[in-house]
Amino acid sequence: GQAQVLLEQREVSITRGHKTSTSMDCIAEGIPDFQHADTHWYRHTPTKAPERILYTGARAISYNDSSYSNKYSSSKKGTNVCTLTINDINSDDEGTYYCAYWHF
Repeated sequence: GQAQVLLEQREVSITRGHKTSTSMDCIAEGIPDFQHADTHWYRHTPTKAPERILYTGARAISYNDSSYSNKYSSSKKGTNVCTLTINDINSDDEGTYYCAYWHF
């Protein structure tokens, strides 16, 4: 059988204020060898389908669009936290951000 995987995002809303960058955590439970697992980040805006921004693997970040590399970054901390950072925040960055994981 498969072990249950749980992904939790604690931030419901992030407001820019005077900040130029922000970050959000995805807390994973039940992912074996988390540091080598691919963790995906998606962005959804009301007028578009969800779009994958990037995924973080064992040694590198892969972007769906190379232009995203200046805007977004991701890192893993410890045994179960993956963080998405958004730089140079502006109104075009509004949306809902999701983390995801799957194993083949």
